[in-house]
Amino acid sequence: MRRVRYEVNGGPEVLFVEDVTAPQPGPGELLIDVAAVGVTLPMVRKVREGSEPVALGGEVAGTVTALGEGVTEFAVGERVTGLCFGHGYAEQAVLRPAMTSRIPAHAGFVDAIALVRSGMVARGAYAAGRPEPGESVLVTAAASAIGTLVLQFAKAGGARRVVAAVSSAEKADFVREAGADEVVLYGDESWGEPVDVIVDGVGGELLGPAVRALSPGGRLVAFSSGGGTIEAYDLLVGGKSAIGFQMAVLARNKPALYARWLDELWELHAAGQLRTAVAATLPLEAAAEAHTLIETRRNLGKVVLVTGQA
Repeated sequence: MRRVRYEVNGGPEVLFVEDVTAPQPGPGELLIDVAAVGVTLPMVRKVREGSEPVALGGEVAGTVTALGEGVTEFAVGERVTGLCFGHGYAEQAVLRPAMTSRIPAHAGFVDAIALVRSGMVARGAYAAGRPEPGESVLVTAAASAIGTLVLQFAKAGGARRVVAAVSSAEKADFVREAGADEVVLYGDESWGEPVDVIVDGVGGELLGPAVRALSPGGRLVAFSSGGGTIEAYDLLVGGKSAIGFQMAVLARNKPALYARWLDELWELHAAGQLRTAVAATLPLEAAAEAHTLIETRRNLGKVVLVTGQA
């Protein structure tokens, strides 16, 4: 089978395709023929900034072809999506049942990649900010797959004003179509009238402007892998809060809520009430191009690799 790998950390140019023997599922694992792979900012950052090479894992979707010992939750032939903690940029991948879910009949593999992880993170991060109807919401990385879904959750939740923060003016029309009432640029001197909730998918140097953009009592939800530091005094003077969100924590500690949210995501998608955004579908061998799209912030929505089985 083909898979994408790298031997030294660096830019997208370090990625290469190799032919290797297909993996076999161990006890408590299932094997899928991969149809689609989601390319994420955290994985792009690991390739660029990591201390050593790691397996290119992440979100994958495909068809179950083999079951390891003890796996009873799924059957061969079912279409599934899940998080791969091994080599996911590949034609076959191993998943754990706890991090895998079925794809409903109405949806395709690319739909699953664009909706499940991004939608669950968007739903969870937005909820972590404890938004109330009539409050204002600002979303950074608003043109990303997660960001566009947060914009939609904010509008559906009754936000009186939804602001999209993006890296360039070229993204303004796109995020307005996704639900933004206003658009600001990261480099603007001011992000406008203060807001009650900020859902931040960037981190790093944007944390300072984000905290300043909060109204008194406002809440900043940070879910990105970008790191960064917030001064406690900056929170203190306005009675503001900073909240960290990670979907894995919610999935482990509140599995029933996780399952309910997942069902609701698919229901909203089937009813046409939740729109996903796919910036590009590229062949597996174009992984470097996919990473470049994300690094240069040119993607409007999800970047997906496909193997030909989608």
